[in-house]
Amino acid sequence: MESVVLEMQDPKTGVKSQTQRLVITTIPHAITGEDIVEWIANRFKIDAAEARAMGTMMVAFGYIYPLQDHKRLILKPDTSLYRFQTPYFWPAQQWPVEDTDYAIYLAKRNIRKKGLLELHEQEQYNNLHKWMNHKWDFIVMQAKEQYRAGKERKKPDRVVFDCQERAYWVVHRPPVNNYYILILPRVKSSVSIGALVKYTTTYKQHDPFLYPCLPSNPWLTDDVTYWHLNMPNVENPTKMRVERWTFSFGELLSDPRGRADFRLFLKKEFSGENLAFWEACEDLKWGAAATMQEKAQQIYKTFLARGAPRWINIDGKTMEITVKGLSHPHRYVLDAAQTHIYMLMKKDSYGRYLKSPVFKETQKKAVAPELEQNAKKRRPSLSPIILRQQEEEQKAKLAASGPVDITQVMSKLAQKKATEPEQKT
Repeated sequence: MESVVLEMQDPKTGVKSQTQRLVITTIPHAITGEDIVEWIANRFKIDAAEARAMGTMMVAFGYIYPLQDHKRLILKPDTSLYRFQTPYFWPAQQWPVEDTDYAIYLAKRNIRKKGLLELHEQEQYNNLHKWMNHKWDFIVMQAKEQYRAGKERKKPDRVVFDCQERAYWVVHRPPVNNYYILILPRVKSSVSIGALVKYTTTYKQHDPFLYPCLPSNPWLTDDVTYWHLNMPNVENPTKMRVERWTFSFGELLSDPRGRADFRLFLKKEFSGENLAFWEACEDLKWGAAATMQEKAQQIYKTFLARGAPRWINIDGKTMEITVKGLSHPHRYVLDAAQTHIYMLMKKDSYGRYLKSPVFKETQKKAVAPELEQNAKKRRPSLSPIILRQQEEEQKAKLAASGPVDITQVMSKLAQKKATEPEQKT
């Protein structure tokens, strides 16, 4: 990407640039979004959409920055103005994005703007001031020194450097707004560790590294009973498999046998259309592209249209978003409605299913295989590589002791193999 950016700045063959006047400031070497898209499309022989996507990637990584709508890290294919970022701020420099540096930048900007920072900058400034209060005097002193040094530059140079610095922090400390949302939740270590311990305790008996497969591991014993007991749609699942369904609603839906059991429960409650709609959305999401539009229309007629045979109950706003998206269907056009139905089943139907006669009957019939005796006694055999090394070492010892009868040597090796207990790997 950096080699492409350098090529774009070539005075003869690169993107044409010119001095632009922005409000009352003159910006040298400014380029427009449409010129960037045109250059990329011609250089790589691609269409405008691909060229725009590539240009947006350059903006997102900080190689090109916008001069006007700086909060949106995208490339607009119009007369919007952009500039190439100085290599000093390129990602290849791998500068550590320290909070202290950002605090100095905000303090300096606060001095220059006389306290009139943007909303997201003001929030960050207040948070850093509270968190780094112990060294805030040092931060303000550094900010004043940098501000004083900046005033000694010529105005065009000062404006350009300010834009470059601001563009760097927009990439590495993006504003939280409607276009670019970055959420960094902070969780106490005790809560995080507690969740990890709870997860490990819950799933430890289902981890094949910690507990043996029941009745035995088919890869070690050549007994395929384990696979037969855990087929996708086996009539009677194992007790451990049924137990996993109680861990979460996602575990239940991810198991074909569990989903079939849940479907039977919903059918008895006359609400099977919810699961059917969820499955139809999954089929649309992961199905073939050629049948995508046809499937989307079929789902609409079956579940969403007025008077549909299996109409589902979703709120008006979600229905409006879904119907509007179906005018130009894509794989994820039904995500909002699917999420709504998923949460409805999780909060309401799932809890009642775990208490229902359907689930209790499945639990009662569940199989509980025991560990085979021969699997308990079985020990892993030596690796073929180790056996090969032992043979080579034996041959080397015999060769060093003098001339030998090769037939006798091979006979001894064969006898040694025959005496070893036969083990399967």
